[in-house]
Amino acid sequence: MKDDNTTSTKLTQNQQQQLCRTTGVVSSVDQVVDMSPPAMSPVVVPSNAGDDLNLIPPLNFAMVDNGIFRSGFPDSANFSFLQTLHLRSIVYLCPEPYPEANKEFLKANGIRLFQFGIEGYKEPFVNIPQDTIREALKAVLDVRNHPVLIHCKRGKHRTGCLVGCLRKLQRWCLSSVFDEYQRFAAAKARVSDQRFMELFDTSSLKHMPMSFSCSKK
Repeated sequence: MKDDNTTSTKLTQNQQQQLCRTTGVVSSVDQVVDMSPPAMSPVVVPSNAGDDLNLIPPLNFAMVDNGIFRSGFPDSANFSFLQTLHLRSIVYLCPEPYPEANKEFLKANGIRLFQFGIEGYKEPFVNIPQDTIREALKAVLDVRNHPVLIHCKRGKHRTGCLVGCLRKLQRWCLSSVFDEYQRFAAAKARVSDQRFMELFDTSSLKHMPMSFSCSKK
């Protein structure tokens, strides 16, 4: 009987230890669950990166969603990198004519250019036309244009506003929309841009198909 009691005690202790280990695993899993939208940040490239392959992304380059990218104005040093994206189109948000070298690159690679000219005003004279942003969003949402690159000059304000309005369509909360905008705009973040995104009316675009990985339903 004594051996049986000892065996029973050991089993009980082993069961308790196993239970503790199991509880510890569950607790550690609970601590890492995060349901917030994926954090999209600019790609930081070391000064010597891409020397061998010449794959240098444009300023403020990042993936927005499946088939959608954003950046500052690409130049010839970025062309090899852009070829790896197999772009079908570019949404250009500046009013200035597209440079000849860039147009030649688009022609050689079968890339369509959509230009929606938005003036690059500085506060307090910022005037972002809702109709223009709405038309640009239609081009971005059309999967026939994917993969698509959105860019302005620095990839901060005009591009940030367009992506922010896209996030509203994806039902992101405003705090997440603003956080992503500020991550790219950094010290140049504008209250007027964030106000524009907050007030932007998405109702006329809700009929557009939404098949993106970051949609928050």
